[in-house]
Amino acid sequence: MPLITARDEVLGVYADAARRGWVVPCFGSENLTTSEAVLEAAARHAAALGIPDLPVTVAITAAYPHRSQAAFYTHTRDVALGLRLFLADLQALTAPGSPYARLRVLSHLDHAQHDRDRELLEHGDLGPWSSVMYDASTVPFADNIAATRRFVERRGRATVIEGACDEIVDSGDGGGDLTTPQRAQDFLAGTGVDLMVANLGTEHRASGADLRYRDDLARACAAAVGGRLVLHGCSSVPPAGLGGLFADGIRKVNIWTMLERDASPALLADLVENADLAAGTATTGQLQARGLLGSQAPTDRRAALSHFTTAHRQEVVHASMVATAMGFFRLWYR
Repeated sequence: MPLITARDEVLGVYADAARRGWVVPCFGSENLTTSEAVLEAAARHAAALGIPDLPVTVAITAAYPHRSQAAFYTHTRDVALGLRLFLADLQALTAPGSPYARLRVLSHLDHAQHDRDRELLEHGDLGPWSSVMYDASTVPFADNIAATRRFVERRGRATVIEGACDEIVDSGDGGGDLTTPQRAQDFLAGTGVDLMVANLGTEHRASGADLRYRDDLARACAAAVGGRLVLHGCSSVPPAGLGGLFADGIRKVNIWTMLERDASPALLADLVENADLAAGTATTGQLQARGLLGSQAPTDRRAALSHFTTAHRQEVVHASMVATAMGFFRLWYR
């Protein structure tokens, strides 16, 4: 079906997911390969369940200083162009005749900055976005509430708004302040957001699975504000510990780092195992002579179109990302 963007229809997707006990996964993307891998994983799991219209969200950031995914969507590094390309890809991938046309696909503008993205948020075209995360989490709490409330008043009638109660820090930045039930309650009352990002012990861009998601804190916050919590930093904790999120009051989960992190070793392994096909005998011989390529690596075959194209590399990454995304679908859609 076409990309779902109307506010009432998006809220309907979340209401249906809640009735079924589902957490809606939201996967970040900065290229077509990732976007399509997410939809492919959703379609495969939908077929396995016999539920063809599973919901899935694909997200992108604009001027977010930690990672502007829209800038990386195009080699021009033009954020506005990247956003247009991202949305155009999603619209094509969800159009009639697409293999993913039966899925319920949502688009999400993630970490839209209250300052860096002000022009886009206040005067730009915010369609076709299913939801927007308004992020003022870096300013004092009272200012965050006031700024988020103003955005909800301007845009909340047309678009589902996600607010950031507390900042989710980068890996190694010290953890940040965890969200308390009282702060969650104050933030919701002061802003009127539909969904709320809480700091529940996770990190953004974590390099390893070494943190504990605070399920006890999530349940306490959900008791105060209801089932509207969003978990960011999902890649920083082992997936095995995330199967009970719905019972904790989590309704949406953001994932990105793990998709990229786990695909990189798969690509490296493929390149090493097919070094000569990917680069030719001269290059592989030079790498072996420098001690950068082991003696077991193949070096006697000529470079082949089957392995040195961008399409081959993307296929390796795509397969890894599909496998990673399916692991999350299995956790939350049963």
